[in-house]
Amino acid sequence: MESVERYELTFPVSGDSIIVSRTERKGAGGHPVYADETGIVQAEINEQGQVRMVASGGHQSHDVPVRAVPVP
Repeated sequence: MESVERYELTFPVSGDSIIVSRTERKGAGGHPVYADETGIVQAEINEQGQVRMVASGGHQSHDVPVRAVPVP
């Protein structure tokens, strides 16, 4: 299976969309971790497009994206 290098995450509360790119890291579930340009927004995304947000700093809490869409 070919791995996805980038996803667009859309957040339901704010309506914001953010592009995240694959990193070398794996999350707690063993799936790739993706991060935005700043490294602040990080998410573990599995093959089915399910997202688990990863805190990149203390006391950080992210809204869960409504969707993760692969970006060509």
